[in-house]
Amino acid sequence: MLIKTDKGRQELRPGNRTLGQRERALLLVADGSQSESRLGELFGGEGARLIGPLIDQGFLARQPSGRPVPRVPADASPTGIASAASHGEQFAGTRSLATARMFLFDLSERLFAPRDKALASRYREALREARDPQAMLAVGRALIADVEALAGSERADGISERLAKLLPAHLLESAL
Repeated sequence: MLIKTDKGRQELRPGNRTLGQRERALLLVADGSQSESRLGELFGGEGARLIGPLIDQGFLARQPSGRPVPRVPADASPTGIASAASHGEQFAGTRSLATARMFLFDLSERLFAPRDKALASRYREALREARDPQAMLAVGRALIADVEALAGSERADGISERLAKLLPAHLLESAL
């Protein structure tokens, strides 16, 4: 099992970008709950090629068997939606498309409804109509693009990273 090191958690904080999207996606899912071989299967098997350098550079570490996964302090959370104090709570649930969808519904309501009711309504309807993972991810990408246009790339990056933490691992490849 692989876990993020302090250096790996720092890389995921808003404003810290030294790695590419695939390396960052691997960091996001390396929480000690999935085997190294499972992470290696990401990106059509390219994940296996990325793991070694991430370990060598100190972003990831192999978790000794039998040890619990360390809890990440709330102030080290890379959620970045608004601030760590208001939205930095750690998500301890199961990754699922339903959880990701609810996150996007909530995000749309909080960010768009106060400013642009029509845009919030459009996303609400699009998320309701998205019946398969690819359709839901397309809505998520569009929503993040609108966030970037309205609030900047740092905020959009934080939302992308939080969404990646909620999606099932097998969907991460198509989400990025």
